[in-house]
Amino acid sequence: MAPSSVGIKDVAAEAGVSVATVSRVLNSHPSVSPASRARVLAAVEALGYRPNAVARSLRTDQTRTLGLVISDVLNPYFTELARSVEEAARALGYSVIIGNADERPELQDHHVRTLLDRRIDGLLVSPTDGGSPLMLDAARAGTTPMVFVDRWIPGLDVPVVRSDGRAAVRDLVAHLHGLGHRRLAIIAGPAATTTGSERVDAFRDALHEHGIALPDAYIGQGDFQAASGRRATERFLALPEPPDVVFAADNLMALGALDAIRAQGLRVPQDIGLAAFDDIPWFVHTDPPVTAIAQPTGDLGRAAVRALVDRIEGRSPRSVTLPARLVVRRSCGEPDPGTAGTESPSSERSNR
Repeated sequence: MAPSSVGIKDVAAEAGVSVATVSRVLNSHPSVSPASRARVLAAVEALGYRPNAVARSLRTDQTRTLGLVISDVLNPYFTELARSVEEAARALGYSVIIGNADERPELQDHHVRTLLDRRIDGLLVSPTDGGSPLMLDAARAGTTPMVFVDRWIPGLDVPVVRSDGRAAVRDLVAHLHGLGHRRLAIIAGPAATTTGSERVDAFRDALHEHGIALPDAYIGQGDFQAASGRRATERFLALPEPPDVVFAADNLMALGALDAIRAQGLRVPQDIGLAAFDDIPWFVHTDPPVTAIAQPTGDLGRAAVRALVDRIEGRSPRSVTLPARLVVRRSCGEPDPGTAGTESPSSERSNR
């Protein structure tokens, strides 16, 4: 029998169960005995049965599909986040459609519109800039369950899954202070994003604890992309008193900063130090390896999927905040042997 001609009744007959039992197994319903579930799955495999997803969605008003709109697919942090979301969703019986906003609100709206038109069951969004009109309308309407991940928009009744980097930024500044650095600069992300404004505030507060000011000249405006990190660092290096260390508020801006430093024939950390928010595997392999703040990316993706599925299935979702951590390497100077680290986001999966 050709797989295309196999129906749910054929599966039921092969497994020796009712059509209703087959339906419950295919929809991951818990009220099926392990033995019956095993027989149904064996029959599905033997007959090559493939459920008609469109027909099933019309019957159940569910597509078992989630949407994910990320800010920039070229950013390794968001690539890893998307991977963890897809893995977690698949484990719960959902597929994921991913849209890349490329840090552009109009493109974010395009993806939100497309996903809603495809009748997704729920939507995960890492808002670009301060949000986009259609995304804001969808969040306020509440028709399609939504969860913010990494970034969020204050004032909206939408669960948020994010990391808190304040303690890690405080640890970073204490580390830099201990190495004797006093002129500390930051390349900030867009002020309209929560992560952009929060990281600058955390850096300024941490400096204040050590009696260090953050003059305007030591704040470079970036956009979470490499070119802006390069431009900001070129401006820092042209100052009468360049900073001792540049802290880039994301990994791509850090790579841009490194390009600018090397283009002027300077060395890290001998001439200027470099640190970054968002650890990535590349930072272990640069010369020198880059000190960075690592977010629990895999845990964030899994928590976001759980929160969204809770909302879809009628349970009360909760916002989740997980701590980031400082990973000390050699890009700001030689650390104490007891604090050196070589961890990276890529090690997270294998260490669980």
